[in-house]
Amino acid sequence: MSLGKVIPLNTDAKIPQIGLGTWLSKPNEVENAVEIAVRNGYRHLDLARVYQNQDEVGRALKKVIPSVVSREELFITSKLWNSSHQPQTVEAALDETLNQLGVSYLDLYLIHWPVAFAPGNGLFPVQSNGSEMELDTETSLVDTWKAMIKLLDTGKVKAIGVSNFSIAHIQGLIDATGVVPTANQIEAHPLLPQDDLVAYCKEKGIHITAYSPLGNNLVGIPMLTENTVVQEVAEKLGATPAQVLIAWGAYRGYSVIPKSVNESRIISNFKQVELSKGDYEKVSSIGAGNVRRYNIPVTYKPKWNINVFNEEIEKSALTQAKIV
Repeated sequence: MSLGKVIPLNTDAKIPQIGLGTWLSKPNEVENAVEIAVRNGYRHLDLARVYQNQDEVGRALKKVIPSVVSREELFITSKLWNSSHQPQTVEAALDETLNQLGVSYLDLYLIHWPVAFAPGNGLFPVQSNGSEMELDTETSLVDTWKAMIKLLDTGKVKAIGVSNFSIAHIQGLIDATGVVPTANQIEAHPLLPQDDLVAYCKEKGIHITAYSPLGNNLVGIPMLTENTVVQEVAEKLGATPAQVLIAWGAYRGYSVIPKSVNESRIISNFKQVELSKGDYEKVSSIGAGNVRRYNIPVTYKPKWNINVFNEEIEKSALTQAKIV
């Protein structure tokens, strides 16, 4: 079993430290994964409209609520997709997610990306050239954030936050509204520690949830579970490499959402180990001079022609996020 750790949020709610991620899960796999996870102690589920599997999650929830858990025992996060950033569409997008899941509220609702797509043409509106997404360069992040703030009065969300946001993006929201996001969900692993962003979020009381804690296989390079240093620490602790990488994020105070649809790995990932300072530093060392971000939208096909993270590969992008 997990250590059962929970982390307090700036709303006074608590988020379970280990959750189940559902990104990049194939159709018809997620229903089973969620049911297995909840039956084996997971209480934190990370979802999103764009994963196009929330209906499956909803079917799994029907199997475990109330027979295994009550709704109140679960912490459910979902995310507003780029094509619903326009203020008049935000609540309808939330309603769609709630209907898919068969629940009356979310514990946390995030703006998935600091990127607005043109509305009215599905989740992925592609330009006529077929190679780029159609961006909405008029709707600002602050416009969307103000609509998110209004959701708090509906009872349909307990907390609101962001995902893939930089310091500048977040500060812009706070400056314009005075409302601090509860969480920022970011790619976080030993090759991408993002120390400046982590320190900023800590100062502001913004919780960090780490996605892709094991790396990912989008770009055809080995997963971090195959790194020899990670494997050495795992062998020393009698743990799996995945458990070590999850523990690295937990050591830094994150909640961590490893994704798996394999029953044994779902169960194994939830069995937390704890790193000593020495082991933490050893795992951290693999990122020295070797920083890598796996998830960069300008590299997607179709391409998002926008600079989100200011990585070198993004600097030729034609647009920046419109903050205000």
